[in-house]
Amino acid sequence: MKAQIIQSFGDPSVFQLEEVSKPELKPGHVLIQVKASSVNPIDTKVRAGAVPAVAPEFPAVLHGDVAGLVSAVGEGVTGFKVGDEVFGCAGGFKGTGGALAEFMLADADLLAHKPKNLTMEEAAALPLVAITAWEALFNRAHLVPGQDILIHAATGGVGHIAIQLAKWKGATVYTTASSQEKLEIGTRLGADVTINYREESVHDYVQKYTDGKGFDVVFDTVGGENLDRSFEAAAVHGTVAAIAARSTHDLSPVHSKGLSLHVTFMLLKILNKDMHKQYGEILKKVAKVVEEGKLRPLVDPNMFTFDEVSKAHEYMESGKAIGKIVLKNDW
Repeated sequence: MKAQIIQSFGDPSVFQLEEVSKPELKPGHVLIQVKASSVNPIDTKVRAGAVPAVAPEFPAVLHGDVAGLVSAVGEGVTGFKVGDEVFGCAGGFKGTGGALAEFMLADADLLAHKPKNLTMEEAAALPLVAITAWEALFNRAHLVPGQDILIHAATGGVGHIAIQLAKWKGATVYTTASSQEKLEIGTRLGADVTINYREESVHDYVQKYTDGKGFDVVFDTVGGENLDRSFEAAAVHGTVAAIAARSTHDLSPVHSKGLSLHVTFMLLKILNKDMHKQYGEILKKVAKVVEEGKLRPLVDPNMFTFDEVSKAHEYMESGKAIGKIVLKNDW
């Protein structure tokens, strides 16, 4: 089969189109005829060698997010049959093959049936970001109806999904962005209030929208100094959920406010086979929300083919994308 592989870590030019062996079917797994994938920041970090502990062995096929058709079903798999349309975040990391190939071997526990009202390309944009948002909002922060939540980065991969899920849950949603265009997208996604963080300080918008009390829940999808701003924006006994916490911080605000801090690193459950089923179950719930018309991925208008994966990674690293960058398999 055709596959985009890397033989070493490096910049986006390291991808090479090669003929490789089709994966052999294993018990508990399905073979997916890949129709589409999407780029996540972790994919560029794996390619660059920034996270060698989670990288697959060379020659490596990258990318976790996949949408496609089941072409073969392994022993013990009961939830899928040949011809089913599926989606998931199912490989491209240590011990697994990725989605940048004609076929991908995937643990059936990591998959769900593709939402009927999405294209393959749209479905491929969802898995990693939807699982991350669901884990952070519901399994860690325990968001409940009626709470006020501040979600940073309205048009980011995780942020735009979190806005829609929080609204579906019944929360009042505030979101930040850096431009009028992104603020308008945040409104279309369902945010009740949008905040230009370049024009309003944390102190100012906390005073303006919460009478100085702060937000019940703050979801930080940015990290770095923004995590400190998230502590500042949270209410006393509030909750901060984060997905980027590889940094050093003063925890005094966490102590003085009695905050709860939760960090979600979604790869942990992919790397731990005993936890795979949890992600498949989340994707089943996500698919239902999508089919209810309450959730839809924001896909950047610049779509790429698998032959253009280097360009897709360059575009991701440029920071210019709005929403998810999707690749269509036209092999």
